[in-house]
Amino acid sequence: MAVLIDEPIWWHKGRRWSHLASDHSYAELHDFAERAGLPRRGFHGDHYDVPEEWFDALVGAGATLTSSRELLVRLRANGLRVSPAQRRAER
Repeated sequence: MAVLIDEPIWWHKGRRWSHLASDHSYAELHDFAERAGLPRRGFHGDHYDVPEEWFDALVGAGATLTSSRELLVRLRANGLRVSPAQRRAER
């Protein structure tokens, strides 16, 4: 059970972003994010989008650095991955 974060390599609107996810439960993820001060609007179905300037603080708070590929593998393996089609349907 871990809260995972990938490197901030994803460009969007002139900033680099990371993904923060749990390989255990959404409750674990939301609890970690709330304690870290992340706004709930950053949650996107199965992960939080995290701007680069938050990266060091989240790792310092206990998020485990992993590759983007490994983050996806662990979400899928634990039945926590929400597909892009599912996210669109929720809107």
